[in-house]
Amino acid sequence: MTKNPLTWFSTRATRQDQPIPATDQVRNGAGGHAWAVDDWTRLRRFLILGVDGPSYYASERQLVKENADAVLRCIAADGPRTVDEIVGISVAGRNPKQQPVVFALAACAAADDPDTRARALAALPTVCRTGTQLFLFAGYVEQFRGWGRGLRRAVASWYLDKDPDALAYQLVKYQQRDGWSHRDLLRLAKPRPERGGATDLALAWAVGKVGYDLDEAPALLRAHRAASLATSPEQTAALVTSTGLPWEALPSEHLRSDVVWRALIPDMGLGALVRNLARLTSNGTLAPGQEATETVVHRLTDAEQLRRARLHPIAVLAALMTYRAGRGTRGRQPWEPVTAIVDALDEAFRLSFGNIEPAGKRTLLALDVSGSMGMGVVAGVVGLTPRIASAAMSMVTLASEPSVDTVAFTSVGRGAWVSPQGTWRFGNTKDGLVPLTLSKRQRLDDVVRTVSDLPFGGTDCALPMLYALDKGRAIDHFVIYTDSETWAGGIHPSQALRRYRERTGLPARLTVVAMVSNGFTIADPNDAGMLDVVGFDTAAPQLMADFAAGRL
Repeated sequence: MTKNPLTWFSTRATRQDQPIPATDQVRNGAGGHAWAVDDWTRLRRFLILGVDGPSYYASERQLVKENADAVLRCIAADGPRTVDEIVGISVAGRNPKQQPVVFALAACAAADDPDTRARALAALPTVCRTGTQLFLFAGYVEQFRGWGRGLRRAVASWYLDKDPDALAYQLVKYQQRDGWSHRDLLRLAKPRPERGGATDLALAWAVGKVGYDLDEAPALLRAHRAASLATSPEQTAALVTSTGLPWEALPSEHLRSDVVWRALIPDMGLGALVRNLARLTSNGTLAPGQEATETVVHRLTDAEQLRRARLHPIAVLAALMTYRAGRGTRGRQPWEPVTAIVDALDEAFRLSFGNIEPAGKRTLLALDVSGSMGMGVVAGVVGLTPRIASAAMSMVTLASEPSVDTVAFTSVGRGAWVSPQGTWRFGNTKDGLVPLTLSKRQRLDDVVRTVSDLPFGGTDCALPMLYALDKGRAIDHFVIYTDSETWAGGIHPSQALRRYRERTGLPARLTVVAMVSNGFTIADPNDAGMLDVVGFDTAAPQLMADFAAGRL
């Protein structure tokens, strides 16, 4: 107790369980206070991070509702802008999973505004580039509207506007997914191709109206027929080499042969290749010294191939985590990981973010390893918690910036205590923050193991700035990976950053990397020196560097 109770009120140091006076902070899921992000930020978080699984403080159903409501508010506020956001993220390959962008596009296709509906339906082939994505859209759109004339016409155009050979590839590779087939969609859309042409024959094949009379049909359909009649893996492999048949179109009994897989590897889509690495290793196709292994390594470390394939870093990270473990999550046959493949995946992860122009600033990467960061999954990848994902993403900055240190933080009991006069101390002997000796030459799987073994507790996102003050560290750019569910400290992170600026004279900046698609941020939206970005956005590392360097 104090004889002067007015000393407890301060705009410079406010407990995190209380809002900063005269601000519009809101209560977060943990009971602390932060800023609510606007709907456009929430939309981008949803499109990139999705909502697969619950977070520590919210159920999966609650997160779905909150994010879906934000999507609908954006559509109501500016439908065309919403469509443009969806298309921009999809075309740039910034999203690890297709479900969120396709869901949002389906919602736009049901908007009250005719211009929004028309723009969304026109974007259908741009966002839904494969048959699987089209089936996904068909399922989602029925959650918002019926099959009117505009929707039927848009789906029909998806088929009719394709080159016959490209259309045949989609029909053969993606025959049915998620309870939908091309037959279902074609019966709904009723496209009208030129009678007797290659497109007409391809669509007739898809609905089962063409048997073996395919002489005028696209070559891939004839190859598919030949594959169904092949009597040996060698015949199937020869067809793959000469026609480019995808593995989904081959007899299942021949897919047990490494001869077939060796034929598939050179031209297989990179996404499919990454997903099948364990299978290729367990069946003997990939082994040390094999030509197939060298081909896979070359493809995984080719930056241009990665760019064209839109292979997202999360897909690479998921493959690395599974492949390195030597056993899948569903109890599949174990395999002995090939070191060259592990190294190639490690390199592919870095390359998948593209070339990054460094900021050249003194950077402190701070990884939130509190209890909430160890719950839930990122992009639906089993075992990929926000804690592990943030450590992986930090390696990109480590590899590109010349002066970087990394720490992991949680909280100290009830957090670090700061007096109104500005003095501070950690609550007990354990300071809640651990320096991490991470190196740009360190393997990604080593980094994942390092953060997986760290203890955790509450969340105090002010600790990185307080640590830098305590140790006399000159920092130009603080980067905090967090879910923004901070609550345990005696000073808000934004106040701690301002105190750091005042005490050091450095115009330090703060980037907050959101690792969960919730509605909170610790970055003060009224401070131009604070930035909020979405974790695992492929554009994020360069954006962070540009912000730190003052290029924005």
